[in-house]
Amino acid sequence: MTEKRTAQLNVNGKDLELAVKSPTLGPDVVDISKLYAQADVFTFDPGFTSTASCESAITFIDGDKGELLHRGYAIGELASKSHYLEVCYLLLYGELPTAQQLEDFTNRVTNHTMLHEQMMQFYRGFRRDAHPMAIVCGVVGAMSAFYHDSTDVNDPWQREVASIRMIAKLPTITAWAYKYSVGQPFVYPSNDLDYASNFLRMCFAVPAEEYVVDPILSRAMDRIFTLHADHEQNASTSTVRLAGSSGANPFACIAAGVACLWGPAHGGANEAALNMLREIGSVDRIPEYIAKAKDKDDPFRLMGFGHRVYKNFDPRAKVMKESADEVLALLGVENNPTLQVAKELEKIALEDPYFVERKLYPNVDFYSGIILDAMGFPTSMFTPIFALSRTVGWIAQWKEMIADEKQKIGRPRQLYTGAAHRDYVDVENR
Repeated sequence: MTEKRTAQLNVNGKDLELAVKSPTLGPDVVDISKLYAQADVFTFDPGFTSTASCESAITFIDGDKGELLHRGYAIGELASKSHYLEVCYLLLYGELPTAQQLEDFTNRVTNHTMLHEQMMQFYRGFRRDAHPMAIVCGVVGAMSAFYHDSTDVNDPWQREVASIRMIAKLPTITAWAYKYSVGQPFVYPSNDLDYASNFLRMCFAVPAEEYVVDPILSRAMDRIFTLHADHEQNASTSTVRLAGSSGANPFACIAAGVACLWGPAHGGANEAALNMLREIGSVDRIPEYIAKAKDKDDPFRLMGFGHRVYKNFDPRAKVMKESADEVLALLGVENNPTLQVAKELEKIALEDPYFVERKLYPNVDFYSGIILDAMGFPTSMFTPIFALSRTVGWIAQWKEMIADEKQKIGRPRQLYTGAAHRDYVDVENR
């Protein structure tokens, strides 16, 4: 990053010079950090959509080009050639690991997959019909009550231990939330399986019979994890950073991210896409809904098409589509009306000039919802799986924030529109 020039600003007749910083990639940034001190004014930016809240070297998005980079590596290449734990290492430490480093990292994660046995009783405190996301949020936050030796954010080793613990234990936490929601016994992790296969086994195995993970499903699950690992300064990541800026323990910070992700405008997009497919119901009703989508006066919107950030094709969608095709070929769609609708709607959206011209391509949420549904996950599990996938991104961003010497506790300002100063009136005189 360099400061190459200044921006001129006149406020109430006072001329100011603001530094302009140039990133490695992306638009220049006007530094307004001293604006209040120099001119006694704030900026107004609802949603912070034009504000860089931090410096980061982890993830870069160019929405116009449809580009997503992790530490400089394109997401499509990582998802095709790499796997989730290698991407975890990349996000956490900044470089792709050597074979020895990857083996050591994988062993460290694998050896921390068990949960403290007393946490099993914690699960039983939830109602049997509790949403899995509520359970995941609560259990992640409760980790600070079970792992006291990794809550000191000022100790680099404790931060490292907490990071490994969360990456290792989130599959167990999430799988057990699912098992509890369906009334089945918990399945302990099996350290002879890879990360994705272990998660699938903990979700779908039962003590009464043998369960063997299909490698196609395992690979698809790994890709879902990889493609959701990090996505720059989104709402949940910003929440983790904001919570971390106060010095909160790492488990509390990640639980805050889980809670933010739960919002339907953030982590619930794949669930919304699948609910839309179910609403359509059958292939012969697709033309009706296509017409509704094209009618600007109709409130109906096609979920899972286009993206707020990506103004072109979602770079994650291409790889996810390959996995969706493989999974549907394995499991079949003939007897599943929802998946039949998905395949036909995808075909229309990729060919219809209305969608092509507006770049309303199927996005990662469209395909991930199809895959998870085909695997047998209920929609209530979609966002918990998203949280599991995103945990490493939250941790990487949190660790970067903690190590940033310029980081301050988050304190957004406001444009106050309430009452001006008023005198108190005693109750008997009101």
